[in-house]
Amino acid sequence: MSQRVVVDPITRIEGHLRIEAELSGDRIARAYSSGTSVRGIETILRGRDPREAWAFAQRICGVCTLVHGIASVRAVEDALGITPPLNAQRIRNLMIGAQYIHDHVMHFYHLHALDWVDVVSALEADPAATSTLAQTISPWPKSSPGYFSEVRKRLRGFVESGQLGIFANGYWGHPAYRLPPEANLMAVAHYLEALAWQRDASRLHAIFGGKNPHPNFVVGGVPCPIDLDSDSALDASRLAEVAAIIARMRSFVEQVYLPDTLAIAGFYKDWAERGEGLGNFLCYGDLPSGETLSPEGFLFPRGVILGRDLDTVHEIDLDDPGQIQEFIAHSWYDYPEGKERGLHPYAGETRLDYDGRGGVRPPYTQLDVADGYSWIKSPRWKGHAVEVGPLARVLLLYARGHEQTRELVGQALRQLELPITALYSTLGRTAARALETRLLVDAMDDWYRGLIDNIRAGDTRTFDARTWDPETWPREARGAGYMEAPRGALGHWIVIRDGRIENYQAVVPSTWNAGPRDAEEQPGAYEAALEHNHQLADPRQPVEILRTIHSFDPCIACAVHLADPDSGEQLEIKVC
Repeated sequence: MSQRVVVDPITRIEGHLRIEAELSGDRIARAYSSGTSVRGIETILRGRDPREAWAFAQRICGVCTLVHGIASVRAVEDALGITPPLNAQRIRNLMIGAQYIHDHVMHFYHLHALDWVDVVSALEADPAATSTLAQTISPWPKSSPGYFSEVRKRLRGFVESGQLGIFANGYWGHPAYRLPPEANLMAVAHYLEALAWQRDASRLHAIFGGKNPHPNFVVGGVPCPIDLDSDSALDASRLAEVAAIIARMRSFVEQVYLPDTLAIAGFYKDWAERGEGLGNFLCYGDLPSGETLSPEGFLFPRGVILGRDLDTVHEIDLDDPGQIQEFIAHSWYDYPEGKERGLHPYAGETRLDYDGRGGVRPPYTQLDVADGYSWIKSPRWKGHAVEVGPLARVLLLYARGHEQTRELVGQALRQLELPITALYSTLGRTAARALETRLLVDAMDDWYRGLIDNIRAGDTRTFDARTWDPETWPREARGAGYMEAPRGALGHWIVIRDGRIENYQAVVPSTWNAGPRDAEEQPGAYEAALEHNHQLADPRQPVEILRTIHSFDPCIACAVHLADPDSGEQLEIKVC
């Protein structure tokens, strides 16, 4: 076997991801992405009532919290022909939008920024110079010399105690870090601010869904009745609090997150030429303007871009068995008709076969990449490996001529003095996440005003119960529930027979991006990105691998499957 640089586990992500990279000199020649733990919600859901599927499916992940619940209720609604009321769609949009904004801010500061920011270097910063720097990029009021002096004092306490706490295990002092001490101190200060700020998104979910994580949903609408005169429903005071939360979100995104992203990017512009890979991008579309899930009314458009061709957007049909398929040529699964064939999710199988498909006994030094090497499958659209996520959405918006997107992209590229091709990179992926967050804070205002206007017009409906009774259902039904999760295209496919779930399959963003090679040896998005222009300054501290992998914001808990190898049972729940 060839010797490889191994990063296992990739930290600052959700779940367990292993990356192995073969080097040619100091460059990555070939990369392998492996999800090393398993999930299995699909098996747990078989035989259950479709109306309760969301409560189980939403537990696929805690970080992604509501997105699997939304996709699940939409799958059942699609199968049974249910259209939620307009108020429910707008409340769902507000909850999804809050999840995006929270997720993207948290990702940048708490998961990704430390790939670019040298925390220990911040101790050398001059607080007054840091204040001047911060005020040149943003009018945010918390930018005084005293403020940054206090942050530096707190950070020094971490370092001098010998316990970096939340900043432990970084490659501090690595030659790939380029920010001056003042920029590092500013970023650390905003890292700490973001820890407190993220409570607002959780509060908005609790107002509409009762709690966070895992707010409540219901097939046919949302579980929060509207009654402006009742303190046990969605009343005037709670709606006013939602408006205040949206305003605070906007302030942080506009005055801290987006300026920080562009300021840090200015020191790493060579990363605008690293980390693209596939050049193919897919988006299901999401965030409807009306009651129906009609792509014509989505904020995020639906489509596929192949080979960077922004002039041609290909259409997607989630029900077409020849379009979306999952392959297992290099995954630890078995299909009845062989590992070379792809299956559409309606016919999807989750048959684990670690021993028969190349699984090596842990602890191991290298994966057997000639056979299976991941618990993640390999989804393809018409045979093409594609990337999903914020970059895909921004490119689809740009290709569709969305005016605000084109304006934001143009402003960012002019500030950084980079061409449009810079979007196709690790740096572009990170910037796209910030740009779409800026779009979403405006959309949140629009959805909120639309909700209030509808209530004032006398419409307080949040639930459609007309098809709730199983006696009204067809004997057989199937549906595709999709959404654009923060990390990308998310789909749940359900087959219902005699009122019960016969088959259930979820194809998640990190399956699209983190999946291994397919039968044609096409790499997944992570693998292809790492194979695109990556030099390692120090293979013992491969921060370059972390930068590109973190730019996707991996959620491996969503992408893998669960099983008990001894009993075969996945989960038993007894309700008394």
